[in-house]
Amino acid sequence: MNLLPVLMQAPSPAGGGSMMWIMLIAMFVIMYFFMIRPQNKKQKEVANFRKSLQVNQQVITAGGIHGVIKEINDDHVVLEIASNVKIKIDKSSIFADASAANNQPK
Repeated sequence: MNLLPVLMQAPSPAGGGSMMWIMLIAMFVIMYFFMIRPQNKKQKEVANFRKSLQVNQQVITAGGIHGVIKEINDDHVVLEIASNVKIKIDKSSIFADASAANNQPK
C-alpha cells in the first residue's frame, strides 16, 4: 500500500505555518515577562542581601532557624541561636532578615 498519493492530497496549513511561529514567539515573550524576568530579579535581590550580611545581624535560615550572625567566612556563617549555642551554616541557606520579619503584625 502506497501512502504517497494520500499524503500529497493533504491540504497545507493556511499562511504557510507562519501563524504557528508567531504564536510560539508570543508565548516565549509572555513567559519571559511573567516568569523568567521576575525570578532573575528575585535572585539578584537575594544575592545582594547575602553579600551585605554583617555581624550581629538577625537572620532566618531556609530551615526556619532564627539567629544572630556572630562570624562570617567565605562560604559559611556562624549563628548564635541561643545563649552560648552556636551553629555553623552555609551562607546560601540564609533566607531573610529576621528584624523585618519580627516587625510584621501577627
